[in-house]
Amino acid sequence: MSIKLIVLDVDGTMTDSRITYSENGDEIKSFNVKDGLAIASWRKLGGQVAIITGRSSSIVARRAKELHIEHFYQGIHNKKEVLESLLEKLDLSMENVAAIGDDLNDLQMLKAAEISFVPRDASAYVDRIANVILTKKGGDGAVREMIEYLINKEGLEEKYLELWD
Repeated sequence: MSIKLIVLDVDGTMTDSRITYSENGDEIKSFNVKDGLAIASWRKLGGQVAIITGRSSSIVARRAKELHIEHFYQGIHNKKEVLESLLEKLDLSMENVAAIGDDLNDLQMLKAAEISFVPRDASAYVDRIANVILTKKGGDGAVREMIEYLINKEGLEEKYLELWD
């Protein structure tokens, strides 16, 4: 497996980029359960997962914990810098990284990754540098589409399906 780490942005990739506030000021986000199943599958296949997100949210922290995402960084201004530091810690290189993001703050990280993905509704500027423009929108299964693309690319389909036999 040449891709060993997938890096996920949150708003606009794992979610539809909407932030809803309740009358009490509570933040509400929706995550796609299909993305979660694909993330869990990737981990079962031996892959690692990181979330690197610009915003800070207890909701995202909860989702990362639910999915057993071992590398979780929020409130990050320079995502590429955090990724480089993580790779050093994990003894990996950018050739081992697939990343997904949707907006300008993801640009440098996406440029650095071996393979970069953007949801269908990403910024046109980010589309220009992406290796793969997904058919799904952020929050609508884009992360799952990315992971299944990687499973196919890495020749892991049989193992992937065996996880659920």
